[in-house]
Parts: sequence; structure tokens; C-alpha cells
Amino acid sequence: MSSVSAAALVNRLIRPEILALHAYHVPVSDGFIKLDAMENPYLVPQTLRDEIAALVANAPVNRYPDPNPVALKQQIRDLLNLPEGMDVLLGNGSDEIIQLLAMAVNQPNATLLSVEPSFVMYKMIATFIGMRYVGVPLAADFSLDLPAMLAAIAREQPALIFLAYPNNPTGNLFSAADIEQILRTATGLVVVDEAYYAFADDSFVPRLSEFPNLLVMRTFSKLGMAGLRLGFLVGSTTWLNELDKLRLPYNVGVLPQLVASKLLDHHDVLLQQAAQLKQDRSALLAQLAALSGVQVFPSQANFLLFRVKNATAVFNALKARNILIKNLNGGHPALSNCLRVTIGTPAENAQFLTALEEICR
Repeated sequence: MSSVSAAALVNRLIRPEILALHAYHVPVSDGFIKLDAMENPYLVPQTLRDEIAALVANAPVNRYPDPNPVALKQQIRDLLNLPEGMDVLLGNGSDEIIQLLAMAVNQPNATLLSVEPSFVMYKMIATFIGMRYVGVPLAADFSLDLPAMLAAIAREQPALIFLAYPNNPTGNLFSAADIEQILRTATGLVVVDEAYYAFADDSFVPRLSEFPNLLVMRTFSKLGMAGLRLGFLVGSTTWLNELDKLRLPYNVGVLPQLVASKLLDHHDVLLQQAAQLKQDRSALLAQLAALSGVQVFPSQANFLLFRVKNATAVFNALKARNILIKNLNGGHPALSNCLRVTIGTPAENAQFLTALEEICR
């Protein structure tokens, strides 16, 4: 064995589809105006930070976390006004929940279906677990191509469908009527991913009881808890009881549980910050639309997708000015020359806009 190189072993033992993957890239952001990851740019008020500091100082980090934090789950139930028969499953961000869902339904020849372009982790996680993936292209305006979706569902009979609502990276909210049609047509599970719920004008949570094949997934990351990595899934206890069998023990740490519970006690503060970001989103969208050579797309998330003549050059020029956004050019044909900017503070947005004007002049 000692004569065999690590590279030879890797090539023999690692699945070919994993060898072909590129790891999810997170750029170094120290020293940058960080507008690339859909984070809330605001800290909570100092008094609340002091309360959190006291909690953390006394946290029993020498003990394993509560494997089933009933009180935290009840807070979420109350915030969402979940009816009887519905429950909450907590995850280490929504990524873990996507993986749980895919693992649960991955019988031989099962298919995971989504739209493209959309959240890249749907396809990546299908690849991780060896599940067949099918992506249905969106229409030219990034809306759902309902005939194509229904045809794909009839042809593929997917076990699992993910629909981001609003969609990432396009920012738009798909037609609720189209999603209803998909729910009524699909014979598999449909998960509506509402990661950006705090910035949107609609939700499928109140409609969970209407569709036995519907689950709704959310994360608190975009609302100001990105560092806690807390996601959750809501839906029928019949579904969640089975999915819970796949959840690794102690998947949500002591500190995330404590801090998230405290922050949810002050959910109104986080929603006020989200309201500010929505207001600033509208202002930035109008300013981008007024720039020559910039095409900006409507959004109900905390970011804006826009197209320029040479996206990679613009991205690099912004980076040279210490402004970090997301370069989507080359990621999908529909995103040719597209960039995505997270809504920051008014000062950050102004600096980004000034730099973009200079670059595109």
C-alpha cells in the first residue's frame, strides 16, 4: 500500500461525479464591502447584544446540545401560526435539510427536479448522494415555464421537487397559481424554499393543510442569523417524523439554540431591519435602472440581479475597489453577463453605485 500514491487512491475510490465537482467557493472578504452573500448588514441593538453576551457567557458548552429543543420549535410554531398536525424540523442551515429530504426519497432511479437557474445546492446535493437530477429551464423573463415543468413532471415522475420562492439568484417570486398547479400534478414531494420570506409578499405556509405533498423550508440566515446556521422545515408530522430519523444527533449546537431563541423573542427587531432593506432595495433598483448599459431585474429578495456588457470585467473592477458582489457569468447560460448584489446599508449601497457608475461610464 505504501507504494500507492494518495492521488491514485483518490481516483480509484472517489465516485467519478464527485471528482468532477467543484467545491462551493466562498471568497475571502476581509477588508471588503461585503455584498455577495445575501446577509443582513445590520447588528441587533446593543442592549440585545448585551443580553446575548450574558447568555453565551453562561452557556453549558461542555454539554451536548438539546437534541430536540421543544421550546425553540414552539417559538417557530407560534411565529408561523402553524395549525395542529404540523410540526417543525430544525437543521444546520437549510443545506442540511435539503440533504435530509433528498436522502429520504432516494430510492433506486428516483429523480430530484428543480428549475434552472436556481439555488445550486439542489443539484449539488443530488450529486453528493448519487440521486438523479433534472433541471427545467426558466422562461426568458425568469418566470416558471409551466408547460415545460408539467411536461417534465409527467416524463420524470420526480420523487422530490424544489422551488425557491423567491428564487435565488433571480430574485423573482414565481406565480402562486403555477406552483399550485405543480402541487396538484406532482405525485412526489414538493418543497417550497422560502429562504427570503422576510423580503417577499407571499408564503405557502398558510396553505400547508391544502396539499399533502407540500413542505415549506426556511432559514433565519437572511434575517440576521447567518452565523448561527439555523434552518427549518415545516409541514405535516407524518412527513417530519420520518425525516427526523435521518437527522444526525445534536445537529444544532448549544449557542445557535440559545442565541436564536433570544433573537426570536425580538423577531420584530429583525423584521424592522428587513423592512429597511426592502425600502433600500426599491431605491437601489431604481438607481440601477437609470444607469446606461445596466439591465436590472425585479426582486422580492434581499438582493438584485443585473446584467451588464462585460460582467467579469465589472466584477473585477468592483473587487479592485474593495467591493465584493457575486459574479454569475458563466454559471448558467441564462445568467450570461449577470451579477448579483446584496442590499447593504445605505452607505454601502451608495459606495457600490458610485463605483459601478465609474466603471460603466
